[in-house]
Amino acid sequence: MDDMNKYIEQNRNRFTDELFELLRIPSVSAQSEHKPDMVRCAEWLAAELVKSGADHAEVMPTDGNPVVFAEKIIDPSAKTVLVYGHYDVMPVDPREEWHTEPFEPVIRDGRIWGRGADDDKGQLFMHCKAFEAMCATDTLPCNVKFMLEGEEEIGSEHLYGFCRDNRDMLKADIILVSDTSMVSMDTPSITCGLRGLTYMEVEVIGPDKDLHSGLFGGAVANPANVLARLVASLTDENGHITIPHFYDDVRELTDAEREAFNKVPFDLEDYKKSLDIDDVEGEKGYTTMERTGVRPSLDINGIWGGYIGEGTKTVIPSKASAKISMRLVPDQDFNRIGELFEAHFRAIAPASVKVNVKFLHGGAPYVAPTDMPAYKAAERAITDTFGKKPLPFYSGGSIPIISGFERILGIKSLLIGFGLAKDAIHSPNESFGLDQFFKGIGTIPLFYKYFAE
Repeated sequence: MDDMNKYIEQNRNRFTDELFELLRIPSVSAQSEHKPDMVRCAEWLAAELVKSGADHAEVMPTDGNPVVFAEKIIDPSAKTVLVYGHYDVMPVDPREEWHTEPFEPVIRDGRIWGRGADDDKGQLFMHCKAFEAMCATDTLPCNVKFMLEGEEEIGSEHLYGFCRDNRDMLKADIILVSDTSMVSMDTPSITCGLRGLTYMEVEVIGPDKDLHSGLFGGAVANPANVLARLVASLTDENGHITIPHFYDDVRELTDAEREAFNKVPFDLEDYKKSLDIDDVEGEKGYTTMERTGVRPSLDINGIWGGYIGEGTKTVIPSKASAKISMRLVPDQDFNRIGELFEAHFRAIAPASVKVNVKFLHGGAPYVAPTDMPAYKAAERAITDTFGKKPLPFYSGGSIPIISGFERILGIKSLLIGFGLAKDAIHSPNESFGLDQFFKGIGTIPLFYKYFAE
């Protein structure tokens, strides 16, 4: 591995410069005006993978954004690793809260600042550069395939069909993913569980037009008022979700499992300080770690209606809307949760308004066994580079397609992410530490080595 480590060190500046090229492409999948940027980003990655050593790479169309597929086959009888990542990024709003330009990355305080720096361009690019280093030093010990999509941030709608249509092309022994975080650089971890997701949008409709709040206030239902009451009622004073039958299939941990789960180092005061909050809030009877890892949750992701411009406008809005996400745990079914949500929301709406309820996207929870060979290989690799054995960790986040891979392709995924909580993914001022980036590039070849063995 000495030659490979030397190669990585000699090319540090180039690797960073190339990542900056990728980060400058505003590949925001949620906004239709960026459709050309999605194609441009996919084409850039395909060219990059060929330069890095792939036998071939192609941009494969879907009914949505394209998928980048590339491969290098060193021996048909050797093990095969399928690398998954996504090149789409979240919208940058609110832009005024950014300290730097979101799509003009900079390095400050040893960190790369920009949208996608961590999620997921920085992390998927670690795999591209680790692959290049292994190819350049003739140390690649197994076959490698890449599948990079452009719709993860909006639910991976078209990747499911892509996987069904290309099962043979995607055959592999393990799917390798870096789209998660570690506990800390001092406490490395491997994500062995992800929460599922059900994402809904609701609309409350009142009068057929905005009304004068003085002439009609107190006599006509205000959709914004009603929406506020309805969404507030979705959780009670104990942080318990009030949707009937929501918890029917929740897998409860034993006392021993809860004790083991809470052994992960966690400082509540540091946590609150890092978020500039005075206290935490959540489901009564559970720790913060449990609330974000092994318990379901419900959150309003956006809410709007009425006049929000400068100054005043005294109106009763004709409609008000909200986007609501529910994070799920084994063994909850995201489709059933969507149905339960819709039935409950319609049932609690007063007769003075109409409601529309729409299921936007979702995915099942995922659990990766800690005794599979790929996990053991990752454990050895991370121990080598970090000097500590990584802890198994349950993430509160969701990557809906991961459970889809297992269902459609019959392949388990290994989640070795190098993100940290302070990276502020999905938020203004996203960043990724240079040490995280290069630690990832150095660890990934060791995983290949141990997995091939």
